[in-house]
Amino acid sequence: MFLSKTFGYALRGVLYVAYIDKEGRKVQLDEMAEKLKVPRHFLAKIMKLMVKEGIMQSTKGPYGGFSLNEHTLKTKLIQLVRITEGVEQFNTCVLSLRKCNSQNPCPLHQQMLELRDAMLAEFSAKTLDDLLNSDDPDFIKSIATA
Repeated sequence: MFLSKTFGYALRGVLYVAYIDKEGRKVQLDEMAEKLKVPRHFLAKIMKLMVKEGIMQSTKGPYGGFSLNEHTLKTKLIQLVRITEGVEQFNTCVLSLRKCNSQNPCPLHQQMLELRDAMLAEFSAKTLDDLLNSDDPDFIKSIATA
């Protein structure tokens, strides 16, 4: 896949907070980094960005942490892509040719165009809530690395 670790960590972090939110508690950064097996410092920057962009909220203090807001679960995946890396990559040539377009296509242009359109459609349709499968007892395991 050609999406960045930043996107993956953002998605996994928000999903973790959403899953834990059902227990009625906030999630502290250390817990999230440990459970998801993600570098704490990198995750801190990403989660700060998620708060800044209104995807979630955070509270400081001993009982603080990350939590959902009224918009979190309605957020489309394409919004996380925009925030973490932008959608420009979907408009660049897979072979990094500057003049690749419909009039001057590279050998992979048509295949990549179809894949790009399918990915954009999927990311534009799916919300964070669509990915949150609370019935799965191994949900946390599914978003953590081995």
